[in-house]
Amino acid sequence: MSSTDDYDSLSKEEREARDKADRAREEAEQAALPYKWTQELGELDISVPVPEGTRARDLVVVIGKKKLSVGLKGKDAIMDGELCMEIKVEESTWTLEDNKVVLIHLEKLNKERWWENVLTHHPKIDTRKIEPKNSKLSDLDGETRGMVEKMMFDNQQRHMGKPTSDELKKMEALKRFQAAHPELDFSNAKIS
Repeated sequence: MSSTDDYDSLSKEEREARDKADRAREEAEQAALPYKWTQELGELDISVPVPEGTRARDLVVVIGKKKLSVGLKGKDAIMDGELCMEIKVEESTWTLEDNKVVLIHLEKLNKERWWENVLTHHPKIDTRKIEPKNSKLSDLDGETRGMVEKMMFDNQQRHMGKPTSDELKKMEALKRFQAAHPELDFSNAKIS
């Protein structure tokens, strides 16, 4: 890779040409790997093709905090090495799909960083060029969506110095109670 100073001195067309060449090289390097992988900020999914008819008991899969190995018993590993970063082993899994692909799901320990590669000795990708999929509120299930909308509303209310949804509920409950009990004096009541 060339230095950023060098890149900054290029014209727009030269930058586009270099970006295109870098992308093509990156795609070729990734295509040459014995697996395919995708990532989100918090997780990584890897698919490793194995000979058709493979059974789970024919596989040797090792998922460690900083290590990953996939292979067939008695043969050289298909992929084996140190992971780019640490993972949560207890939340990472693997399955065999259609007796021909090993699907591996890794939960990243640091959910704030993109990985440059899966195994440290494999070619890197340029993480600055990653465009995360934007998740829309409409993509969320009802309960999660409601929670996110409530958080957004409460944040907005706090910024404006207005009561949050919980405080509004308490005030509403108090008003209903006062209306139901006009004989009680609430003039010195403190609401917390």
